[in-house]
Amino acid sequence: MGDSHFSGMLHHLGGVPVGLGIPFGPDSRYFFVDPDNGNDDNNGTERIRAKASLAAAYALTRADKHDTVFFIGGDNADVPTAALDWANDFTHLIGLSGNIPGSGQRCRVEAQAANDVVNVVDFSCKGSVIRNMQFTNLSNADVDSGAGIVSGGRNAFHNVFFAGMGHATPAARAGSYSLTLTGSENFFERCTIGLDTIVRAAANAELVVAGGARNRFWDCDITSQSSTAGKFAVQVSDMDRWLEFKNVLFHNFSTNWAQSLTNAFNITEAATHYVILRGDCQFVGYAGIADTVTHIYGAGPAPNAGMFLSTQPTT
Repeated sequence: MGDSHFSGMLHHLGGVPVGLGIPFGPDSRYFFVDPDNGNDDNNGTERIRAKASLAAAYALTRADKHDTVFFIGGDNADVPTAALDWANDFTHLIGLSGNIPGSGQRCRVEAQAANDVVNVVDFSCKGSVIRNMQFTNLSNADVDSGAGIVSGGRNAFHNVFFAGMGHATPAARAGSYSLTLTGSENFFERCTIGLDTIVRAAANAELVVAGGARNRFWDCDITSQSSTAGKFAVQVSDMDRWLEFKNVLFHNFSTNWAQSLTNAFNITEAATHYVILRGDCQFVGYAGIADTVTHIYGAGPAPNAGMFLSTQPTT
């Protein structure tokens, strides 16, 4: 059976991982990735015979079967040389690492500068669970690039870190991003979108909403480092119905409070839609909420450009 301790945790009720909260079906299969100890020549069906790369493990999965890939965290990251299209519906990805909220996951897929990957992963699937993962793009090419695209719908992301613009060159382009969202009815919980270690020197956005409807972000951080006044946390260029943020921290770091960014949201779409701020949303490092406040619905009685803003300390 391979690793008996992990197998004991994994196999219940006829071999399905019910204790881990992962959907399963009558013909579900499970595969393992271990960048520290794996090899892509392994069959990937046991932890001691893990694949080394996420792409190799994903290639074994099938759509609509609730197959699951387990990514074993460690010192090394999986370093892809091309974008991965996670297209198989109802196919899940679970990082086996510390349950760290949002950033800092040790289950890492990290595109290096030399590979010039434009986008690390596109979740074009539907009905998938992605948990405890980090996707980082360190490309240094002078092109618009990012960490992730979610073009599919009805997926659930828990403790996932999308870190785009990991090099100053793409971070100085207005079209770069950390996450682009075009699918509908996705749920993001305890995720971090953005990076505060690389200066953003252009009016780009960490989260780009370019389509879809009824997407939710709960208990997430949208973070950056920039002194470019026109840089945004979220850009809404196209969407339908509504976009919801609950207990979300929008935080831009600027050394010694050198520059508050003008607005957290850039809303360019003309169609009727709602951006809903629920619970304890907080804005740090921004002078205003949105350039089109009429699209923003807050928890207070009278949404305005100053709601939820945290002021700069005076001492």
